Amino acid sequence: MGRQRKRASFGAPSFKEVLRSGGVTIGSWVTLAHPAVAEIMAKAGFDWLTVDLEHSVITIREAEELIRVIELCGVAPLVRLSANDPVQIKRVMDAGAHGIIVPMVNSPADAERAVAAAYYPPRGQRGVGLARAQWYGARFEEYAEWLRGSAVIIVLIEHIAAVRSLDKILSVDGVDGFMIGPYDLSSSLGVPGEFDHPAVVEALREVQRVVAAGKTTAGFHVVQPDPKQAMRRLREGYRLLAFGMDTLFLGNSCRQSVGALRTAAGLPPQRRGSRS
Repeated sequence: MGRQRKRASFGAPSFKEVLRSGGVTIGSWVTLAHPAVAEIMAKAGFDWLTVDLEHSVITIREAEELIRVIELCGVAPLVRLSANDPVQIKRVMDAGAHGIIVPMVNSPADAERAVAAAYYPPRGQRGVGLARAQWYGARFEEYAEWLRGSAVIIVLIEHIAAVRSLDKILSVDGVDGFMIGPYDLSSSLGVPGEFDHPAVVEALREVQRVVAAGKTTAGFHVVQPDPKQAMRRLREGYRLLAFGMDTLFLGNSCRQSVGALRTAAGLPPQRRGSRS
């Protein structure tokens, strides 16, 4: 029983070991704070789930509960930060996150700050706390050992400046991989959401050069949960695939099911409410 509890708490094999094995992993985004949402998604077949603190109203207290639920379901809990903030990094790691996804990493210096905030000295600068991750002080030494070999740091590449510095960013010791954020990347080029725009296509072509080299874990957030688009990214060599998000799964399913029912019943499409 003791060994099983250790595996559940500190991950064996760790998510980092899974990434290093070279296989494909599929995850998604959690933006709704109710634990049932995380539990439903964790039991749906994802390898990892990211608690999103950047574009949601999830609090740090709610994030801890979501991390707990995801981990207890045997899925790796990650956190997408609201910013490259050492205080927030420390808090979500203390809450038990297996890793962080760091937004707007546009330079090697940005990546170095994230790594330093995630690790204890001498590798980093993270302060020591005795919270959930350390079994509230009961197993600090085991956690410290786990942290050294198993914490995951993924940088979000979502600005053209990051694309132009991608090789240098990935050369930072402690960066385990990157993920493309397509919406912000297109926005940085002045064409938000226009993924087929020549400037966006050219930026992704430059990223593809790095992906093809196969020297790091390459990820892509296929925001709209379209399996065809997801397969396109897998064929391009992206192995850390973020697929959809909770609100899109819910909204798409509702619209499709209710739309089909209204059509079958001979009812007109429901009018959309106005924005207020």
